[in-house]
Amino acid sequence: MQTGTHLDREHCVRAVQSKDARFDGWFFTAVLTTRIYCRPSCPVVPPKPRNMTFYPSAAACQQAGFRACKRCRPDTSPGSPEWNRRADLVARAMRLIADGVVDREGVPGLATRLGYSARQVERQLLAELGAGPLALARAQRAQTARLLVETTPLPMSEIAFAAGFASIRAFNDTVREVFALSPSELRARVPRSRAAGTAGFAGTPGTLALRLPFRAPLNPDNLFGHLAATAVPGVEEWRDGAYRRTLRLPYGHGIVALAPRPDHIACRLTLSDLRDLTVATSRCRRMLDLDADPVAVDDRLRADPVLAPLVDRAPGRRVPRTVDEAEFAVRAVLGQQVSTAAARTHAGRLVAAHGKPLDDPEGGLTHLFPAPEALAAVDPASLAMPRTRRTTFTTLVGALADGRLHLGVEADWAETRARLLDLPGFGPWTADVIAMRALGDPDAFLATDLGVRRAARELGLPATPSALTARAEAWRPWRAYAVQYLWATDSHPINFLPA
Repeated sequence: MQTGTHLDREHCVRAVQSKDARFDGWFFTAVLTTRIYCRPSCPVVPPKPRNMTFYPSAAACQQAGFRACKRCRPDTSPGSPEWNRRADLVARAMRLIADGVVDREGVPGLATRLGYSARQVERQLLAELGAGPLALARAQRAQTARLLVETTPLPMSEIAFAAGFASIRAFNDTVREVFALSPSELRARVPRSRAAGTAGFAGTPGTLALRLPFRAPLNPDNLFGHLAATAVPGVEEWRDGAYRRTLRLPYGHGIVALAPRPDHIACRLTLSDLRDLTVATSRCRRMLDLDADPVAVDDRLRADPVLAPLVDRAPGRRVPRTVDEAEFAVRAVLGQQVSTAAARTHAGRLVAAHGKPLDDPEGGLTHLFPAPEALAAVDPASLAMPRTRRTTFTTLVGALADGRLHLGVEADWAETRARLLDLPGFGPWTADVIAMRALGDPDAFLATDLGVRRAARELGLPATPSALTARAEAWRPWRAYAVQYLWATDSHPINFLPA
């Protein structure tokens, strides 16, 4: 086993021999005799253990001279759950790389966002993942390139730049090195009659149909139920069995439709600029918590005899998150001490008045959610909310607009929560719901939430925030998932997949 991983060699060998898909994305198996690397669940006959070596990332495999398996396509594995459950430097760096920061800002930009030197970031990533930020970003570009080559009729020159390559030559060289095929050969291998439901070009310029993998089990009820029940008019909607929303992206905007399927999430993306494909896909995966390890989560919560029946009844609950951290923070303030319906109404009015309009030929989406800069220019007197909440709102958007407060994938969870609590009108509930759904802290716990306290009373758990917090110590580090199971005891629409 290479350095930096969290599974020893014996566990890795057993996972490969049993073709255990739960470990896809956790590590990669490189075969010394064939110089090919695979996901643990590769369907081919497993190699002899003495011919296996293990790497914590596809980039490390590629740097060591191994090519991606054409059978199991390890580049399409779910992401490692490590990067969503940790808040250290490496995890924050990986979230930023997935968000395309290295492609847009280079390694210096990555280091600046993290508050470390480029050398420190490089050293930490090499130690844990066996590859530096450039190699990790290159592996991500290769995956995006393969997707575009195989699923669109775009010319190779357009694909090269859409995938983030600086030149066509770099694109060609990388694809040959990683996949042992030229881009043209990759495209030629795709059957003309590709099976329905696989990734594909959707006919409309800039529109792609993708499959987003996840680790089973996945319970879609609370995940899509929450997103649909709290959908902001004009920005989000539930239509034809899919959750749809608008996206503000680095190079333009997009619209995504996400629908649950038994073994994947069907994703239809319409982008104004295809260079945003990697970022849009990463943000959708993050919103749906698709890189979680549900077995680890449920095993910990099932150890509590009170939670065990809830977990057994509907395992695999995810935490519904967001594609835009600043947007969610604004919506959390709008939702303070009001009903779900009232929060949607307030947010919808804000969107109609200050959001950027866009066209949606396939549905009823009309706007991008307004950016903090636009909201900071709003006349406070025009906001239909109590004076104290108006102050909270204007302070928040002002801090977001001028950079005093940054809510992003690289945010330090504890530090950011403390900064939020320093803002006027921010109590534990607002700070914790932002930590849980915007920052992605899997251990955020809403001890003061009325739904959580009501569920606790019904289940015989302590109902006061302090006592419930003490009781929840046993659920760490997955208390955000415990919140989902507690919420699920109620008949609120957030807990049900829409018809």
